[in-house]
Order: sequence, then C-alpha cells, then structure tokens
Amino acid sequence: MDRYLTLLCLPLAAYASYKRFTRTPLSQVRGPKSTSFIFVKGILGEDQLVVADPKALSRILSSASQHFPKVPERRMLTFMALGKGIIWAEGVTSTNDRKILSPGFGAAESRAFMAISQASAQSMVARWMELVNAGNSDKIVLDIPSWVSRATLDAIGQGAFDVQLGSLDNAEIPLAKSYQGMMMNIFGTPSVLQIFVQEALKYIPKLIVKSWVKYTPNHRAARLCEVNSVVTATARSMVIEKAESLLQGKGSRDIFTLLVKANMDAEAKNKLSDEELYSQMRVILFAGHETTSNTVSWALLELARKPELQSRLRSEIRQHESVIHARGDTHFTVSDLENMPLLNAVVKETLRYHCVVPQLYRMAAEDYVLPLSQPITTESGELMHEVLAPKGTRIITSVAAYNRNKDMWGEDADVFNPDRWLDGIAKDKEAATGVYSSLLTFGSGTHACLGWRFAVIEVQAFLVEILSQFEISLTEEAKRVRREFGEIGGVQLPLAISVAPPDEDT
Repeated sequence: MDRYLTLLCLPLAAYASYKRFTRTPLSQVRGPKSTSFIFVKGILGEDQLVVADPKALSRILSSASQHFPKVPERRMLTFMALGKGIIWAEGVTSTNDRKILSPGFGAAESRAFMAISQASAQSMVARWMELVNAGNSDKIVLDIPSWVSRATLDAIGQGAFDVQLGSLDNAEIPLAKSYQGMMMNIFGTPSVLQIFVQEALKYIPKLIVKSWVKYTPNHRAARLCEVNSVVTATARSMVIEKAESLLQGKGSRDIFTLLVKANMDAEAKNKLSDEELYSQMRVILFAGHETTSNTVSWALLELARKPELQSRLRSEIRQHESVIHARGDTHFTVSDLENMPLLNAVVKETLRYHCVVPQLYRMAAEDYVLPLSQPITTESGELMHEVLAPKGTRIITSVAAYNRNKDMWGEDADVFNPDRWLDGIAKDKEAATGVYSSLLTFGSGTHACLGWRFAVIEVQAFLVEILSQFEISLTEEAKRVRREFGEIGGVQLPLAISVAPPDEDT
C-alpha cells in the first residue's frame, strides 16, 4: 500500500516543474535556497509563507483569523490522530465546541485543578523518594518523561474527567502505555519520502488516505490506529459511566460532566455524535497531559544544566514554604505560585524556549495584505512594509521563531535565560500576540488553547514539589538529548536525582 501511495504522488512532480518557473507576489520575498528540484519553495514548488513577524501573526491568528482557516491537509492529519475534536474544528463547529468546553476552564476550575496537580506531583515525588531510599547510592537515574507523563495523565484524568486512572501505580495500564512516545513513534524522524507524502496529502483524495492508514503495514500508521483504538475504548467506557451518574442526579463541574450534560441537553442538530464526543475526550486527555509533561521535562533538563539557577529556585520555593507554614497552611495556593518571581520566570522561559508546538498551519482564504511590524528587504533590494498573501497560500505561523524573535526577547533570544523575565527585557511589547505573557506557545485568538491556565498551574506545581525535595543533575546520556516534534527525542531523558539538602540558605 505504501508503494501505491508513493506512485500516486509521483505524477505530482510534473506539477513541480511548472511551479518551478511560476512567479507570484511572494516570489520577491527572501527565503531559504532549495537544494532540491522537487523541494524548491513548497513541497511541489508552491510559494509558502513562513511568518514570525508579531504584527502579521496577530492578524493571521486573531483579528483576521476568519480569513486564515486551518489548512485542510493538516486538519486531515489532526483528524487521523485525534478525531473531530476542538483542535480539528473550524468555523461554527469550533465556536460551538469552545462554548461547551470553556466553562470547565474558568478561574474556579483552575484553582481546583491546582490541588489535583499538587496531589499528583506529591504522589510521584513520594515514589521517587522510595526509590532513592531503597537504592545503594544517594543518587538514582530516572527516565523523567516516563514518570511525569503518567503523573500528569492521572492529574488530567481526575481534574477533567473525575476519574482515577492510576497510571502512576501501574505503568502497564493500556491508556498510559499507548501514550508513551506516541508523537515520536508516529511523527518523529521522518524520511525524505515520508515528508514528501505528508505534504502531498493536499492532492490525494481523503478516502484513499484513510484507507491507507487503516490497511497499510506501515509502523507509524499502525501505531496511530493502536492509540486511537485504546483511547476510544477508554472514552466510550467513561461516557457510559458518566451518563449513568448524571441520570442519577450526580455529577460535578469537571470538563467531562459539562461536556456530557451539554450534549444531553442540546437540540438534536447541535448534539455531538458519539465519534465527536470521544474525539473531544481524546484531545483533552492527550493535550492535557502530554504537552505539560514535556514542558516539565524540558524545565528539569535546563535546571540540571544550570545548578546555580536550580539552587536559586529551590531557595525561593523554601522561603515561600516557610511563609505558608507560618500562616498555618500546608499547601501552596494559586496566589502563592503567582507571587514567586523566579518560578514564574523559569516556567515562562521554558514555554518560550521549548514550545511544544513549534508551528501552526493556516491558509489564505482570499488575497490578503499582511502588515509587518518590521519591514523586510526583497530580492531586488526594496523595502516591504506589508506582504500580499494570494488566495490559497499555505502559511506556516512559526511559534518557535516568534518566541525567539530578538526584537521581542533581546539579543540572547537563542539562549535559555529566565532572568530576562526579571530584568525587564521580556516586558510586554506593543506588537505582541498570544494569551500568556506575550508568548505564542498557547496560540492566539479564536483557536487559542482553552486549558492554558491549567497547564501553567500544573507546571508550577510539579516544579515546586520536585525541587523542594530533590536535586536534579545531568547524566552523560542527557547531554546528548535531541529535540523532535516539540518532544524530547527518543522519548527518554535520564536525569540523576538525589535528596536536596534541608537548608540552602548559605
């Protein structure tokens, strides 16, 4: 089947020879030089626009987002991975989905999720302590993403679905096991041919693509089908239990309850099908734990690389712990976390420097002139203060490039430096976009991440619990870690942990 799909793509190369010599309004915009005849410009010679300019991004993702819908072939990939959930949705469907889900992500719900995140982090830390105490050395090596992924999965299970998943206690439960390394297994380290086929999806009928995914022996497609089967089965079981609970007059304000209840009360034309309901759950389960897990893992890696920074952060955590104990409390509140400058600087810098989703894909629905915050120089040497994106142009909105824009973040934007958030360099800028601290990590506008507050709180809570108890240090393997698809390459990040000294005031 792979061979036939490849053969189907080959005639498209002829199209490339035509596009190779076709000029458009974007032809004068500077871009990287191609080293391949086939991969000139876009995958088949089309002009594509990569955007990192804050003003243009704000127009594409926020104020004029209706003119820049999601790219159809990328929506197809999203559908195959997560179904017809909120990430796939567009237009009226997206508006309806957000209307149903938004109440579950409010301020009160965020505060409730704080306690759940703390409890999950504390459970993980307790197991780490047991392993350290049982070892022959004062230091042990752990695969950080594996542990944090299961802990955050338990947190989102309870916080969003009011369900105890128990993946920390049992790493072999099907749901936790299916998610382990999912994105790397499916999208990581693609070959040149795989990149070509993925980008050529726009020219291939959807029915053929769906059939290929279902029947091909390709290991990536098989892994995708395996995950979908396990997660859908879990979602189906949860929906049945929740519906029975609601019929008995029980239920809370967790996201899942709101979703099921809204669907039970909705008019027939607005009801979600079973497939759509399961898809929303798949999105929440995946996005609600995997992205947070990776952010925590990246933060711990950076802190292991910078022991002095780690020591400063631990000192801040313990100072606030003393204040909390003095007032008679035992747990941090959301307000406590917000009042920890260095903790927030580390979280923001991790989200900036290690954004989980490096780019978003849009398409110009009509000819549109994009304003620029800084002029660009064309191939002929002229200055352009705006760019015309012709109808149909594929646009890559580069989250990673925006988050490392030196005009926004300073000359050392390519360096991990949390102090930029403390010395005023990373202050809000007029042309900035994004829902959190002028970062584009959680998106912007009508498709911004609904759960960004949950994510920030969870990362804060995990770092506080981990660093309060442990010192994190590098291993030889961790010095060779690579980044792929926003994740830690190879899935593994072995870091050494040891019990932190009780007093670091000196």
